[in-house]
Amino acid sequence: MSRLDVFSYNKEAWDAEVEVGNPWTVPVNAEAVQRARSGDLQILLTPTKPVPQSWLNTAPGAKVLCLASGGGQQGPLLAAAGADVTVLDASERQLAQDRLVAEREQLTLSTVLGTMTDLSLCADGSFDLIVHPVSNCFVEDVRPVWKEAYRVLKSGGYLLSGFNNPIIYSFDPDLAEKGTLQLKYPIPYSDVASLTEEERRRYTDKNWPLQFGHSLDDQIGGQIEAGFAIVGLYEDKYGNSPIDRFTSSFVATRARK
Repeated sequence: MSRLDVFSYNKEAWDAEVEVGNPWTVPVNAEAVQRARSGDLQILLTPTKPVPQSWLNTAPGAKVLCLASGGGQQGPLLAAAGADVTVLDASERQLAQDRLVAEREQLTLSTVLGTMTDLSLCADGSFDLIVHPVSNCFVEDVRPVWKEAYRVLKSGGYLLSGFNNPIIYSFDPDLAEKGTLQLKYPIPYSDVASLTEEERRRYTDKNWPLQFGHSLDDQIGGQIEAGFAIVGLYEDKYGNSPIDRFTSSFVATRARK
């Protein structure tokens, strides 16, 4: 399966995830929007822990790119808090969720159909802040994401990112569903390269997006290599996984250009 095939497949898979109500596709409610308008802005980069308020101290009118962040969640809340928001995502159905909230709550934001690895439609230094919740697990090579994010940020701007702890991809998924964690796959991991065709059908038969478990060298080291300074970090858990008993499954970073 080529990179283009993966992109096309995942694009359609995320459109389908909207239909089944994946938690990352469910738009925020009116109460959350009102809280953001009142100064209580709470967004997620990872499943359960809100982003610290000190990471969100952007001035009114700040230009914000919600990168691979469709679903009617982060973008509308940032717009309600006074930011000038652009939401970029590969899934048209995900972007429709952002427009749904914007229309419902009379918010102004822009939506762009595109890929997180190529932001050529954005000029250098276009944004004060990039919000990038867990999503780069759906691209094969994460380093272009960091390079493009660095390019389109203004000097002194921040990139807020959520991503998977790659250890979660090492366990046998059939055993993990039964509560047993047994190492099976090395990191970096790929639903394309690490699995047999029969194993991959576990996901493709259900139209689930294909994933990639990037190393921390690529996730954190890649940000530093792109030019960022990591100035904040926290971990998070699924909240309902056997892995939660032993380790955190997600990492969030704040990086400054």
